[in-house]
Amino acid sequence: MDKRLRLRLLSNADDFTQTEVALRQLPGVASVRANRACASLTLAYDGKPEVRDAILATARRTPSAPADTWRPPPEASAKRVTLAAGAIAAALLLPAPLAAAITWLNIAGLLARGVLAASRGELKTDVLDALAVGVPAARQEYVTASVTRFLLALAEHIEAATVQQSDELLRSLLRRAPGDVWVEGRNGELARVAFMQLKGGERVVVGAGETIPVDGQVMAGAAYVDQSSVTGESLPIPRAVGDQALAGGVVADGRLVVRAERVGEDTTTGRISRYIQDALDRPADIQTVSSVFANRRVGITLATAAVVFALTRDWRRIESVFMVDYSCAVKLGTPIAIKSTMYRAAQEGCLVKSGTAIETLAGVDTVVFDKTGTLTHNTLEVTDICPLDPGIDEERAAAMVASLGEHTSHPIARAVVGLAQQRRLAHVPHEAVNFIVGHGVEANVDGRRIRFGSRHYLEDDEHISFANARKTVRALQEQGKSLLYVAADERPIAVFALRDRLRPESVSTLAQLRALGVKRLVMITGDRQAPALALAETLGIDAVHYEQQPEDKANIIEALKKEGRRVVYIGDGVNDGPALMAADVGVSMPRAADIARASADIVLLEDRLESVATVLAVAQEAMRLIHSNFRFAVGVNSAILAAAAFGRLSPLAAATLHNGTTIAVLVRALLSGRARRSLAEKIDAIRSRSSAAGRTNNSGAPSARRRKRPPGEALRPTTRSRRMIALCWLRRCADYARSFWLQLKQ
Repeated sequence: MDKRLRLRLLSNADDFTQTEVALRQLPGVASVRANRACASLTLAYDGKPEVRDAILATARRTPSAPADTWRPPPEASAKRVTLAAGAIAAALLLPAPLAAAITWLNIAGLLARGVLAASRGELKTDVLDALAVGVPAARQEYVTASVTRFLLALAEHIEAATVQQSDELLRSLLRRAPGDVWVEGRNGELARVAFMQLKGGERVVVGAGETIPVDGQVMAGAAYVDQSSVTGESLPIPRAVGDQALAGGVVADGRLVVRAERVGEDTTTGRISRYIQDALDRPADIQTVSSVFANRRVGITLATAAVVFALTRDWRRIESVFMVDYSCAVKLGTPIAIKSTMYRAAQEGCLVKSGTAIETLAGVDTVVFDKTGTLTHNTLEVTDICPLDPGIDEERAAAMVASLGEHTSHPIARAVVGLAQQRRLAHVPHEAVNFIVGHGVEANVDGRRIRFGSRHYLEDDEHISFANARKTVRALQEQGKSLLYVAADERPIAVFALRDRLRPESVSTLAQLRALGVKRLVMITGDRQAPALALAETLGIDAVHYEQQPEDKANIIEALKKEGRRVVYIGDGVNDGPALMAADVGVSMPRAADIARASADIVLLEDRLESVATVLAVAQEAMRLIHSNFRFAVGVNSAILAAAAFGRLSPLAAATLHNGTTIAVLVRALLSGRARRSLAEKIDAIRSRSSAAGRTNNSGAPSARRRKRPPGEALRPTTRSRRMIALCWLRRCADYARSFWLQLKQ
């Protein structure tokens, strides 16, 4: 009879595919079920002790991503908390001389930092901390000084742990590099090679449960690959011969042979690692502003203490005032929120290189698209086939052109070939194909000379008139489509119309951007006027710049910035580098050229244009959180400072409330990285707010019409009942708060 075993894994809940695959392969294991929400695996096995031991050993041995859970705080801050707690006991239990000695030793570090800052003319938190413990110690209030030191140490301990956790959120995006990998030789033999010794062009063999160590093309095999740690895709995706494989993905099932194109630091995960480390080392502008603001508020606290002492001569009030500062919550809450937001953006498939990019992106009002590769797929699609010969229908014309066109790599020919494959059209036998460079293609089919290409080739060079199709041609050209002319012998037989294949998510993405507050959408393209304007009309673009040269893109960006606009530019080509750098925020597509990825502030990890709207929504939410935390910290600490100045708070009560405010801000900032509210919900909320004014009757008052409740539907509470319930809860919370307040004052 099978037994069950549940394993709690110390790894990222979204990222333990390696462990799961390794356990499935063990003899005696009947099934493995993953619960990613709880970061656990439930196994059914034959109950043998040796199988259980093998399961546990495999679970411990299998490499996994860094844990997305609370990490032990830094040892130094933990030791300070312990020592401070011991000093409180000493102050309570030991004779006064010993209590004094231990207290002064306990606070010596804070006093030294405060004196050093003051000697440099720096009014920082260190000065306030030194005064907060030094004043009661000088007045022989050793218990107060020790408890204050303990509260300060506890706050430092929590702050250090929170900062460490925010850094770990970013670092948890990456897997560790594999140690050794299998390389296939020319004769098919396998050899184990150190990861750092891999070279471009080598064929790397990756089995189930193993991490793909290189970026490259699949040369043999087929597999499902978990790329969640690289692209954010939640489900394993199939990979077969000809597909691209990214370093960092895990083969969930199957086996691949990958030809290495990028190795080591040049792989996708290597570049991401560099970006993340740069982000950890480089503060955003708002972090610097927050730090300066917080330090300036130290002077306000000192001035308040001086005024209170001059008016009251009450040292206890002075001690309470010294317990309050704005620094911790304001200075630490901002970088933690920024890092957590970068983590969340990466989970959504967007790699943000710096906190400054988040801050700037949240305030943009103009988005500029390079058409090819962003709004479109950089490939053509056939939209119309217009037969001009009664004896040849659409399918026959498409089959002939595809049969000849499959011998060339021209994008128009490839589009027709793709259409024929999609419709499963039979191949048409033909004689040798002749390519006329820059003009078209010709070959004999069933004794007829079939030619297709540009209008110039068939009408001007071959003198085949398409006069009977002038009206059709004009209508297609007005729609901005490219045309392919087809003739048999000396007679026209068909006209094909093609256009850039539009991304299916383009329309919805632009609508989402507008809902998020973007005022102007701009498209830049090298296309002619007609197709450019037609595409712009389809998408609802506000302005289009057509027939542009690559060097014109940066000039357009600069002109928009001179108008006072904050500009995002989205591109993917080698020639997009200057425009990406000129924009306030540059965004590159995942398959962009290396120079585009290097120049961009944000790199999309998935080939989804809607990720642009996602990262904009995340950035806006981050800045709202930062400003909300800022207002909360300043407001609450100002209230605590006022209460302390008027003698309403004891020093311990002031310290407790102040540190509680700081912890609340830090935890809220950290949890922002875990919020996974969908973009659709966010857009719906924005739209509902913007359309609230429209849901009124003719008199301007809200409509009185009510939805009739269907039979059996539960009766929902009315607005009045909700208010009554909320009022009761508020009263109860007020009673609890009043009781707690009285205890603190005592």
